[in-house]
Amino acid sequence: MRKRRKRLSPATVFGVIVMTMVICGILFYKQSVLQAQGKECINQIKELEKQQKELEQEKKDLEQFKEYVKTDEYAEKIAREKFGLVYKGEIIFEPESEK
Repeated sequence: MRKRRKRLSPATVFGVIVMTMVICGILFYKQSVLQAQGKECINQIKELEKQQKELEQEKKDLEQFKEYVKTDEYAEKIAREKFGLVYKGEIIFEPESEK
């Protein structure tokens, strides 16, 4: 005896097709969301790398200034500007203030 194959009802076939389409739609939506997030993360990484380079340059500048502060030239400059000190025999000419 032969076994008869049971046929699927049209409603079952339709249900399977609809469910497949819904799952594909969800997957495509999630993929687009993840791509957008990936682009955002890439942009954020580029911005952070730019900030890192700026901070490294600032660090180099501060290290150079730190070395400059230790020099006699800097001490002399501060003594002249902040405290108004001068060498012996040095004459300072100041412009007359306008009235």
